[in-house]
Amino acid sequence: MKQKDFVIEAMRKNGGMATFSQLNKMVDVSLWGTKTPFASIRSIVQRNDEFFKLQPGLWGLSEFKNKLLNLNIDKTDNEFSHSYFQGLIAEIGNARKFDTYIPAQDKNKIFINQKLSNVASIEKIYDFTYPNIIRYAKTIDVVWFNERKLPNAFFEVEHSTDFKNSLGKFYELQDFRVKFFIVAQKEKRRRYDDIISASIYKDLRDFVKFIDYESIVRLHEKEMIRYEI
Repeated sequence: MKQKDFVIEAMRKNGGMATFSQLNKMVDVSLWGTKTPFASIRSIVQRNDEFFKLQPGLWGLSEFKNKLLNLNIDKTDNEFSHSYFQGLIAEIGNARKFDTYIPAQDKNKIFINQKLSNVASIEKIYDFTYPNIIRYAKTIDVVWFNERKLPNAFFEVEHSTDFKNSLGKFYELQDFRVKFFIVAQKEKRRRYDDIISASIYKDLRDFVKFIDYESIVRLHEKEMIRYEI
């Protein structure tokens, strides 16, 4: 078998799609004779017609293309994309030894080939403050908690160009020493900057950071390789 065949077989077993971090775990590279198997896998996927890009960091087998596209996972403004980035963010948190929380309304949504409930490390949010504030935190797309069961970071995955709902949640949580992230397409950065510059959000500007999808993918790949090593 050629190296490419090992990658194709691994992706088939994964339902026809996979991230690089999944392939790094699944592909048998024991006979490849290379010191950089992860780089070889990436090169194979990116340079061969047997594979195509579904999402940033997510690749599919061309033989499964019609089936996968029928799931609408090649588009950005849909449920699959939202849960995909929630899953990536949760896996980054897990690799960094945080407890990760995903809200109840999203737990049955699909992250590649599993439910988000299988990715989050805790089922219920920690009661780290008053109930009237917890009710906002419970709706955040992904929360990382430290070893003291206090929030380290809040992430909102935002497909719209409004951002106001996410910023409203962050406003209610601003008194905590925590990181706030809006995760969206990089093309929406200008719109985000316009909204956050409004006077109503002056107390949030120094605490909320915009991070694009491609940056999340790069962080995910970096953390998964570090975790595997």
